[in-house]
Amino acid sequence: MKEQTFTITDDTGIHARPATLLVNKAGQYESHVEMHYNGKTVNLKSIMGVMSLGVPKGAQIKVTCEGSDEEEAIQGIAEGIREQLGE
Repeated sequence: MKEQTFTITDDTGIHARPATLLVNKAGQYESHVEMHYNGKTVNLKSIMGVMSLGVPKGAQIKVTCEGSDEEEAIQGIAEGIREQLGE
């Protein structure tokens, strides 16, 4: 399993547009991908799950990837988070 922690610096946190982009990015991989925030864990391939977390600016999230392409998945998702939400 691969995991990485990120700090969200976008002024609006994880709102609809970046959440959609992250879900689409996670969907490109075979691995099981989860986002962890504030004691809750959701499937990063689920837009409803990601939006339900209500991640604000300044929050720290953890992303975990487990599966055959976990290394590529964590790198791709990390790149997407940096591009859309800061780090």
